[in-house]
Amino acid sequence: MTGSGPEPDSHRTSDRGFPFAAAAGVAGGAGSGQRSSAGTTLDDYTDRYAQRMRGMTASEIRALFSVTSRPEVVSLAGGAPFVSALPLDAVGEMLGSLGGPAHGATTLQYSGGQGDLALRERICEVMALSGIDASTGASPDDVVVTIGGQQALDLVSRVFLDPGDVVLAEGPSYVGALGVFQAAQADVVHVPMDDDGIIPEALTEALATVARAGKRAKFLYTVPAYHNPAGVTLSEPRREQILDIAERAGLLVVEDDPYGLLGFSGEPLPALRSRRRDGVLYVSTFSKTFAPGLRVGWVLAPHAVREKLVIASEAQILCPSMFAQSAIATYFASMPWREQIKTFREIYRERRDALLASLTDLMPAGTRWTRPEGGFYVWLTLPEGLHSKEMLPRAIAARVAYVPGTGFFADGSGGSHMRLSYCFPTPERIREGVRRLATVVEEEMKMRAVFGTAAPGAAPGVSWTPAGTFGAAAAHTPSPGQE
Repeated sequence: MTGSGPEPDSHRTSDRGFPFAAAAGVAGGAGSGQRSSAGTTLDDYTDRYAQRMRGMTASEIRALFSVTSRPEVVSLAGGAPFVSALPLDAVGEMLGSLGGPAHGATTLQYSGGQGDLALRERICEVMALSGIDASTGASPDDVVVTIGGQQALDLVSRVFLDPGDVVLAEGPSYVGALGVFQAAQADVVHVPMDDDGIIPEALTEALATVARAGKRAKFLYTVPAYHNPAGVTLSEPRREQILDIAERAGLLVVEDDPYGLLGFSGEPLPALRSRRRDGVLYVSTFSKTFAPGLRVGWVLAPHAVREKLVIASEAQILCPSMFAQSAIATYFASMPWREQIKTFREIYRERRDALLASLTDLMPAGTRWTRPEGGFYVWLTLPEGLHSKEMLPRAIAARVAYVPGTGFFADGSGGSHMRLSYCFPTPERIREGVRRLATVVEEEMKMRAVFGTAAPGAAPGVSWTPAGTFGAAAAHTPSPGQE
């Protein structure tokens, strides 16, 4: 979904006149007026597609699926939750009952466009764990049920974005969100991050950069808890700073929080939405805390925005699945879901520890990585001169998979990084995967030493340093041995 081509030239402009400043991490959306190069095509419908399709590309993650599903490949790529840890016998019995004579006449019927009230009430119970409750203005009336978090992001984009609008997003950013913004023909401006999440001063500068271009950012998209793909968490002091900056600028904040309940120590930090009832749209999903196959998420929005989201959802899907909603509502009403979340936390903590220990033991000098306190992901920086996307075919040949960093930047930069996921493989498989990956990295380093040049397409200025920043706007050199 996200662009994976070369970085845009720092002086290039789109048809809309928006400057693509490489130093500011600005990338063009699908509606930037680009045309396919002249030549033949096997697609007889090329000249009939909508303009928005011309810049859309396959997801870096989905493109790997056919490879990573092979049993001989250790996949450190996809973020598939470990659903085998669920009480599957009890869940199966519950699902069978919901489709049977006692409930089937309701669960197999249409639902309302906003979503079933019983589920919206359960959603409010879940959000209360992150500090979003009635005291902060949370109400079932302002919840819109969606088909996973992905549709929630798409609805927000449909309601707020016109072609050529600007979205601010962390650099790197969730690949699925970038695909949604691209489909909306928006321009993405990446804001650098460090160990404590998005950098407030960088957000202020990004707003100024957009204003100098004669534009206005429609909203800030952020994953503040256990970030995908970076694994870092927005610190307590910065949460208030970011919200203050957004409030002064009249900037909406779209808070994407799929991992907030999956921290490895202590209680979740209060969500951004718990601190500001106005100006923050809260998006989440049950895919990480229960079952991704049911595809149920939600948006909590101000009342007026809620109406627009429901209208957009009804035009798109008519209504979410009543069966899936009933399954979620029944699970959270009748089963020990809080204990199940604790079980998930322990499993993911063990696997996080296995990945970090394996990286420490096996990866060559010059490799660096983040140390997540929750969620699913580690963001790894390769030794100087190596490029994760160029290296991927050799990694697949060695039977290990990861997601290249290029998928997490709208302009296709980030080649010196990769995302590693620890949520699904066992600790033993994680260590074997890292062993295979370390061998590939060492071979790449030897090739570079022989030929004396960086890998083709390597992007400068995207290195990680624990005390510095990473992202398209960062230009920091890590110290040897740092993680």
